[in-house]
Amino acid sequence: MSNDAVKTDSKSATQADPGANRSRTPTSQQFLDYMGSGWAENPAASVTPSPATEFTSDRRDMVAAAFAGQVVVIEAGPAATRSNDTEYRYRPHSAFAHLTGWGATTVPDSVLVIDARDAETISTLFLRETAGKDSSEFFANSAIGEFWVGQRPSLAEISQLLAIETCSLNDYEAFLESIDKKFITLAHPALAEFVSELRLVKDKYEIGEMRKAVAASIKGFETVAANLAKAMKHPRGERIIETAFFSQARAEGHDLGYETIAAAGEHACTLHWIINNGPVRDGELLLLDAGVEMESLYTADVTRTLPINGKFSAVQREIYQAVLDAADAVFAMAKPGVKFSDMHATAMRVIAEKTHGWGFLPGSVEDSLNPENQHHRRWMVHGTGHHLGLDVHDCAQARREMSMEAELKPGMVFTIEPGLYFHRDDLLVPEEFRGIGVRIEDDVLVTETGVENLTGALPRKVEELEAWMAQHSA
Repeated sequence: MSNDAVKTDSKSATQADPGANRSRTPTSQQFLDYMGSGWAENPAASVTPSPATEFTSDRRDMVAAAFAGQVVVIEAGPAATRSNDTEYRYRPHSAFAHLTGWGATTVPDSVLVIDARDAETISTLFLRETAGKDSSEFFANSAIGEFWVGQRPSLAEISQLLAIETCSLNDYEAFLESIDKKFITLAHPALAEFVSELRLVKDKYEIGEMRKAVAASIKGFETVAANLAKAMKHPRGERIIETAFFSQARAEGHDLGYETIAAAGEHACTLHWIINNGPVRDGELLLLDAGVEMESLYTADVTRTLPINGKFSAVQREIYQAVLDAADAVFAMAKPGVKFSDMHATAMRVIAEKTHGWGFLPGSVEDSLNPENQHHRRWMVHGTGHHLGLDVHDCAQARREMSMEAELKPGMVFTIEPGLYFHRDDLLVPEEFRGIGVRIEDDVLVTETGVENLTGALPRKVEELEAWMAQHSA
């Protein structure tokens, strides 16, 4: 990676300007004139309005109605520093993306202003313009120069793309001064809650993006299956799995929706195992929890537990089927009007019945289901699902009564993901159960009559999953 450009060629650069020690960029007028000449005119860009604009104006109007008489500021956020002068791949705040429709190509530090002081709402998007070839900054400024960041759309083109008025970020401070800096941001709990709850029910555009994310993620799982043999030959086979999925995430979408969990063997019992540095062994299971984030920033969230050699052992199959039964019980009862928390209770009853049947509980199923006991939760401590969309745990700042305790409504998208995890040092279960972890996670859409399994094309049943692995293995 090249070093950042700086506006100096001095040999006596001080420590106060450490970048100068790395620069070799001339600053003479002759060089500036030369750099500014001999460039062809860039053809006018043809901009097609984003399909999200059919919905984003209404979303902003709902914010304006909820905060009438105020100025609402939604920041995309700055680029995050990875180390020193290098940055992570940029991703704007989800509320910003939802209210503008601008996704992976968002310019860092952009700001959406929703001015609801008058009867007619005025929405303005402030963004930093790219320095073109009419400015020396086009080669000397790594933050905005075309030489560094490439040619970006103009203010007018972004306005056409997103169907919103745009202004230079250079004018933002003057705007704030004009309103005496009286505005509310996402630091305000009421606004954070509102924009989070605004995403609880997905519109047609969002559902379409979720379908794309799921399809891309299924391709990722197929790529993983094709790389299992390679992974088994590497001492850090989990890394082979992780990178196989990542290759599809970048090829089919923008990025990963979250850090991939590629947990083989006993690592599957660590719920957020993202170190992914272990071996992938014949005869064990691989718990793969992964999702592709699209350019729109909508992500899938899928988990399958795969027998590494293609076939479940008897005890692996028994545990897997128990988890599948819990998931299927939720699918059978989920529909509009059912509470989100009721789905969890349904899964937990099945988990309690299964662990009781194996003789793991100190009492009856009903004893375990008592809120004071919850013995079965030793082997499944997490929830059964969560909302999904722009964030993998979408709508996370919504009030509990609006999310986990709310009734399902058509258009909601969430996960169903029960599991069972028997740690290798768990003395309350038989030795043959120890070191086995199973989770099955699907992404579902609430319809008028029930739920649609968006991830249904990725097999779930034992025989179908084994056949799928035989089909896709190298």
